[in-house]
Amino acid sequence: MSSEKTYIKNNEEGFFFDTYAFFEILKKNSNYEKYRKYEITTTKLNLFELYLGILREVDENNAKKVLEKYYPFAIDFDENVTKEAAELKKMLNKRDVSMTDCIGYCLAKQIGIKFLTGDTAFENLMNVEFVK
Repeated sequence: MSSEKTYIKNNEEGFFFDTYAFFEILKKNSNYEKYRKYEITTTKLNLFELYLGILREVDENNAKKVLEKYYPFAIDFDENVTKEAAELKKMLNKRDVSMTDCIGYCLAKQIGIKFLTGDTAFENLMNVEFVK
């Protein structure tokens, strides 16, 4: 994603990018190409997972570049998201979902954008843009 791209800033057309979505974009998965034009919303928790994954799979230099590129898109979440995410994690216990994904999903709902992911645990939930 180049810095000169124009992002769609309308929340009705925006997406919350979970860590899965970031990795697919970085791998140049053609199914994620159309999402590159949208404004990115995510959390610092997702960026932690992304940084760690790149650190493990590639190297520290690339991890730093990706973190620097996407850090401005990280937003905070409130107490209500924390509670709702904990309840969601408890409800989805058998699906082995991460705390980070539960927080991202609930935050996306709260701010009125879809949760972009390819994680099968979220495939049939409302407010999800599921892409493999």
